[in-house]
Amino acid sequence: MPAIETHNLTKVYHNNAGCKDICLSVSEGQVFGFLGPNGAGKSTFVKTLMGLLYPTGGRAFLLGKPLGDLNVRHRIGYLPELFRYQEWMTGCGLLEFHASLYKMSGKQLKMQVENVLERVGLSGKGKYRIKTYSKGMQQRLGLASALLPNPDLIFLDEPTSALDPVGRREVREIIADLKHEGKTIFLNSHLLSEVEMVCDEVAIIKEGQVVANGNLQELLCSGTEVTIRVNDIREPLIAILRKMNETVHLEGTRITALIDNPVEVPPLVETLVEGGVQIYEVSYKQQSLEELFIRFMKEA
Repeated sequence: MPAIETHNLTKVYHNNAGCKDICLSVSEGQVFGFLGPNGAGKSTFVKTLMGLLYPTGGRAFLLGKPLGDLNVRHRIGYLPELFRYQEWMTGCGLLEFHASLYKMSGKQLKMQVENVLERVGLSGKGKYRIKTYSKGMQQRLGLASALLPNPDLIFLDEPTSALDPVGRREVREIIADLKHEGKTIFLNSHLLSEVEMVCDEVAIIKEGQVVANGNLQELLCSGTEVTIRVNDIREPLIAILRKMNETVHLEGTRITALIDNPVEVPPLVETLVEGGVQIYEVSYKQQSLEELFIRFMKEA
């Protein structure tokens, strides 16, 4: 059963911004990355799933139930991008307040507050007022709040934006642990290198619409650059190669091309050999998520 399933989910405002006809399926136990430039509709989409915004079209299901199901809400954690906590409260006080909204009480509440503070690296800091917390500590506190109900589905909107490199690594480790526990994590982030390290699948959104969606490794392989170093080659043979792959480019004695699958390479090499060309090297360079992202932004 998908943890998240949307069918043409739409939320548009009077200026026509928002998200349109989003169709996604996120499997349980998966880390899913939702990527896009500023203003693309990422946060609007998440807020619509969370019930903070009302959709203007389409349908969606969380953990097998339609949006708004009260029982499902007890199984969801959420860290918003733009959080603002009451500075006069202590860390423990804030978590206890949020725990009460989940109907947690007594010994269970105290134990879970201590557990999540320790998990996000704030053990011993719970009695301090939030106004004394750095921005990074506040972000950790927000993550602790999202983990309070031991949720099955967790929405994290820019969870590492205020953290230093050590903090980012710790959050990546937390995400890996949650996945190992069978949790589903829906991750919004501008830090593409972070997404590349933790996500199983990604979707890329531009101007409110999904322009790419699928397994991360398969998407990255779709733009692998192959380089073939040769001794000498004439233009007529390059023209033949371009009929096989339109991205073939010659620079000096190096031939480059973008391939979607490694099986595309042997025919190129065979054509060169039959044309009397000597081959000295064949190498591959898989694109990064950043390169993939920029390519889709230009193509879309």
